[in-house]
Amino acid sequence: MKEERTPQSPDRDLGEHKQIPRRDFLQGALVAAATTLTGPLLKAYAAGGSELQNAAGYYPPALTGLRGSHPGSFEEAHALRDGRQPGTPADTGESYDLVVVGGGISGLSAAHFFRARTGAASRILLLDNHDDFGGHAKRNEFQLGGRLHLLNGGTLEIDSPRPYGPVPKALLAELGIDVQALSRKVERLKFYDGLGLRHGVFFDRETFGADKLVSGYREVPIGTLLADSPLSPRARDDVRRIEEGSVDFMPGLTSDEKKLQLSKISYSNYLRDYVKVDPAVIAFYQTWTHGEWGVGIDAVSALDCWGFGMAGFKGLQLAPGIIARMGYTPGGYAATGGSETLHFPDGNATIARLLVRKLIPDAIPGSKVDDIVTARARYDRLDRAGSPVRIRLNSTVVRAVNSGEGVAVTYVSEGRTITVRARNCVMACWNMMIPYLCPELPDAQKRALHSLVKTPLVYTSVALRNWQAFAKLGVSNVSAPGGYHSSLRLNPKVDIGQYRSSADPSEPILLHMTRTPCQPGLTEHEQHKVGRAELLNTPFSTFERNIREQLARTLGAGGFDPARDIEAITVNRWPHGYAPEYNPLFDPELPEAEQPNVIGRAPFGRVAIANSDSGRAAYTDSAIDQASRAVNEILSG
Repeated sequence: MKEERTPQSPDRDLGEHKQIPRRDFLQGALVAAATTLTGPLLKAYAAGGSELQNAAGYYPPALTGLRGSHPGSFEEAHALRDGRQPGTPADTGESYDLVVVGGGISGLSAAHFFRARTGAASRILLLDNHDDFGGHAKRNEFQLGGRLHLLNGGTLEIDSPRPYGPVPKALLAELGIDVQALSRKVERLKFYDGLGLRHGVFFDRETFGADKLVSGYREVPIGTLLADSPLSPRARDDVRRIEEGSVDFMPGLTSDEKKLQLSKISYSNYLRDYVKVDPAVIAFYQTWTHGEWGVGIDAVSALDCWGFGMAGFKGLQLAPGIIARMGYTPGGYAATGGSETLHFPDGNATIARLLVRKLIPDAIPGSKVDDIVTARARYDRLDRAGSPVRIRLNSTVVRAVNSGEGVAVTYVSEGRTITVRARNCVMACWNMMIPYLCPELPDAQKRALHSLVKTPLVYTSVALRNWQAFAKLGVSNVSAPGGYHSSLRLNPKVDIGQYRSSADPSEPILLHMTRTPCQPGLTEHEQHKVGRAELLNTPFSTFERNIREQLARTLGAGGFDPARDIEAITVNRWPHGYAPEYNPLFDPELPEAEQPNVIGRAPFGRVAIANSDSGRAAYTDSAIDQASRAVNEILSG
């Protein structure tokens, strides 16, 4: 049984006393100031956008502390969910051809597609509850050693279980993104390999009895890797059987019969009941599915783990091919090998920024992909009077009602409740929120939308003074089966335009850490609900302490000192993260027309529904495809 994790080092040893930059004060200070504004503020929305995003020094990508679903971005929505109705709205008199609820990639794509179909003169307003555009495709900026350093605060890269379809592929081309050519030009995928840095595994004392970092997972024989680990001889042999063995653990069954059975049991149960491993081996593999599913191997089917390339199936000699009882992600990769991939320094925030530049050219200077990465967005240009496209941040939509021949959209921003009107509306927000915004929807549609429970997760960006400890220990990324964060990795080596990433261990670098706050033993969706509540109730100080302690224990043998070596921390918490996907362990098999995302995305009057939730696939191409479908629906209605 896992021991309770208790602090091992005094606060001052970990550096919590150190004054690192915490530029999150800007948000709270400006929100407080906004609540004192009176009459003229209302006219300011129609004349030139909100006071908050037009304020001098407003620049969300550089904020640290708690980001993602940051304080101020979700409170109004939660109040609406809990039954509190917003105040009487004031009408600005604004009228648009389209209002888009949600400024993520799906919402920005919807605005782009609508404008392409209806003309550049179409008036479009995008409303987003966050202080920055991009949805999950957020960008973390740091100035370290006199140079710009970037990391994705959300969506990692262009990647999908299946090749991009014609709509998202054409959009990328229109934005100037040639995935294959750019990948060859800007990504150095073997950079850390060339320095002799490998994939490490950190065994923690609470889970495995001792703290120990080993290096070379899947690069050296597993027996060599685990020889110095705290695993017992039996557990080491069990891991070797899983990773390198060729035993058929399901003798007497055909390949089809094995696949069907594997789709009905978790990977944890497969290891326990068929491979018959030591309990410590379950703990070793428990979190390997966190990054993809947001839950451990107790809530992912063994067949999906096979489809995703996890170990333990070689001896089963499963025939190529997928079955219906497979999730979207593993089924897609197993069937097609996936799409072409490309990682920008700020992840898919580059795509969001290219879309914003396309919609509002003077908001982000430059003209091509090579210069978008280092371009500084001008937030005071996003919501200006006279601009055909406007992006209004810090604006939480609380109602969208079909009214006459259009839609009345009400939102809360800076302490005021405001209504604007539009001929059409695209809901590109989290789908499970839509029943609260559109209570007139049919009950069956509301139930379907409520069932689309998203995956909570945390992407933490840690600015380091240097990465010499990684070089000394011979690792570039580390899996931590029992850690507060289940994985950490050095920022990928990507050089594009004027942007240059860290090239020498003596230079500053950004570290990416992933945490998924799940609760093993529950269904996937129940685990997500528990994890969401945990994230919303965890203060930054708790994250910071765990980050510092985990890095000290993992990297201490290489000379890492958290008090000296950590320059800044940004915690991107996403209580509503990945879009939901079909899970054969818990979800019924249904024909497409009866699937919850299909029922939920049905248009309602002049309101259409987008977002990757409505595609039931947590990928950028799904967000784009769903935006295109939603625009087609309102224009053909």
